[in-house]
Amino acid sequence: MTFIQGITSTATSGYLFVVAPGPAVCVVDGSRIPTGPSAGAIYLGELRGEACFGRALGDGEVPPEGTAPVALRQLFGVLREDEFAVAMLALGVTSWDRDHRFCGRCGHATEPSPKERLRTCTSCGHGAYPRISPAVIALIERDGKALLARNARTQMPFYSTLAGFVEVGESLEQCLRREIREEAGIEITDIRYFGSQSWTFSNSLMVGFTATWASGELHEDPTEIADARWFGPDELPHVPPKLSIARELIDDFARRHGGIVE
Repeated sequence: MTFIQGITSTATSGYLFVVAPGPAVCVVDGSRIPTGPSAGAIYLGELRGEACFGRALGDGEVPPEGTAPVALRQLFGVLREDEFAVAMLALGVTSWDRDHRFCGRCGHATEPSPKERLRTCTSCGHGAYPRISPAVIALIERDGKALLARNARTQMPFYSTLAGFVEVGESLEQCLRREIREEAGIEITDIRYFGSQSWTFSNSLMVGFTATWASGELHEDPTEIADARWFGPDELPHVPPKLSIARELIDDFARRHGGIVE
């Protein structure tokens, strides 16, 4: 998805995040882009006292002239933390609005609520709120070493912590034990909550844990894991950038064991 961040000096327009196809963000003068219901803008809340809106570009609509596209992920650490959070929110909300223009129950058109984030079917009345998918992610330790792996499904060159989506009927802890067993072939114990992070790129809420190896030897699922190893705090491989909770887990492990993450 692409973002165009427009900033105006008026409280009624404030910040406008315009979402479009493509992995980039363009920064433009928001006064050049109309906001409000007539333009399809969705109210996101306030940022430093200014109203924030999100709007998706229509089919064939081009980004404002003279903008320079930048990948949203690359703006982590460039945008202020609160600005980046609103950009992530704009991605999630505009994606939900786009994907629920028609009722998933009967197929008729839906209309947005003027009071809340809700699209309601004009025929059967079924309502669709924005939904998130819970996922677990954990750093597993064994004898002072951390389990890190390379994902077999992506081209990312780094090693990271293991993660997976929660299935129907599972608790977070049950999901974590299953995912680690399926992907790495080991059993874990001493599961402890670490923190959470909204991750709108996959429409999920990442719930982080730490845990300890209990039994078994590494046996990777080749469809999920390209390589998995135990790494000491002074021998950590290339790891994710300071963007995700995976990096927070790895940094925490390194601090606790006197290591340094490059």
